[in-house]
Amino acid sequence: MTTPTRSAPTYIDGIYAPVDDELAVGDLAVEGELPAELRGMFVQNSPNPRLRPEGAYHWFDGDGMVHGVAIGDGRAGYHNRWVRTEAFAQEEAAGRPLWRGILEPMREDRLEKDTANTDLVWHGGRLLALWWLGGVPYELATPSLQTVGPIDFGGTLRGGVASHPKVDPVTGELIFFDFDVQRAPYLRVGVASPDGRVTHATEIDIPGPRLFHDIAITERHTILLDLPMTWDAERLAAGKRRVRFERDTPSRFGILPRHGAGGDVRWFEAPACYIYHTINAWEETTASGGTAIVMTGCRIDDPIPRTPPDAEPTTPRLAFLRLEPYLTRWRFDLETGAVTEERLDDVPTEFPRTNDDRLGRPTRWGYAPRIAAEPTLLFDGVLKYDLDDGRATRHVWGEERFGSEVVFVARPGAADEDDGWLLSLVLDRAADRSELVVLDARDLAAAPLARVRLPRRVPVGFHAHWVPGSGLA
Repeated sequence: MTTPTRSAPTYIDGIYAPVDDELAVGDLAVEGELPAELRGMFVQNSPNPRLRPEGAYHWFDGDGMVHGVAIGDGRAGYHNRWVRTEAFAQEEAAGRPLWRGILEPMREDRLEKDTANTDLVWHGGRLLALWWLGGVPYELATPSLQTVGPIDFGGTLRGGVASHPKVDPVTGELIFFDFDVQRAPYLRVGVASPDGRVTHATEIDIPGPRLFHDIAITERHTILLDLPMTWDAERLAAGKRRVRFERDTPSRFGILPRHGAGGDVRWFEAPACYIYHTINAWEETTASGGTAIVMTGCRIDDPIPRTPPDAEPTTPRLAFLRLEPYLTRWRFDLETGAVTEERLDDVPTEFPRTNDDRLGRPTRWGYAPRIAAEPTLLFDGVLKYDLDDGRATRHVWGEERFGSEVVFVARPGAADEDDGWLLSLVLDRAADRSELVVLDARDLAAAPLARVRLPRRVPVGFHAHWVPGSGLA
């Protein structure tokens, strides 16, 4: 694909450059040995423009493309497919772009392009592709990754689903949220049952539009992140997108009973910050017999650049955003209303994950890619955090090698939380090729158990997931 002359070069060319075809390749070369018990499919969502972008290009703009490695019986196969959203189909039919990106002025007839390019979630036996601004979930078949089509949860979904919903591993419920940047209600929260029907939905009253991105859950509660990175209402009214960070406005954390109404939210305040991604949250009993909620995530003190890029050449930026997040723990006492906030590490990390089989319950281990000293967002290794005290072990991908979000896959029947494997797509910048790397989650310092050579370079992308049991069928 030819690079548009007006596009931001750091997120459209080189290792970010899109690929222009779809492949299905079996019997990939494997260095080492894939664990015999590892059976399923690693999938990663990525922005990948199908047509040459017009105007300024932002990394968030590209059409969704999902790359997958299906594993079973010690073998591996690769698939990649565009997510064929309604907008994708309209542009293919027209043969030209019909939407401009988020760095361009808004058009009244085409406000936003729902690309389903951000996240993936496995719920009720379906793989769903999701968009960061909240849109229509699209179901994908496995292992082919062909688009089955949009879903509305049997006609029960009244709005959209933003990226980073959570699946309760015990109840099978999907806890999701949606938000609007132009009109109230600015935030909505819902719950879908394991059989794929929305059983609960409520609107949340907040002061204005926010740049939401994630939530957290416990066994009984949903934690909402009302953070002071807001949309400029006057600019939006004028057809321009602009966010601002209000450093003098506290962050607010809303504790909502999972099936509660909007009026049941209890708000806790903490110093201003932004949080793209949480790791986990859970409930604990306090010394007085009350309940406290503990949440871990990656905290950014100030997400808006205040100096020119040349002054911080090793701190990554994404257009109008500055990316310097640190592992942090919050504690919200539901009895006293007290909030504590503690940074656990001084190494910048993002895209954190945990053992999804224990989401919403106490966990000791978290896995976070380490941010490389590069001007764009790249991960040069992964840290395994002890969430009790922030101590970490690490695995470094190697010179000129950059990983993606890691996914933890539990060993079947494992009793220990960290008994399993970490999987990540790793791109070799010098060789211009990619591979799926499998690590022993208990021994990150060891060499990879397996490296699966992919038939192509996979562009640096967003979020990944594990689809259990699909194998190579």
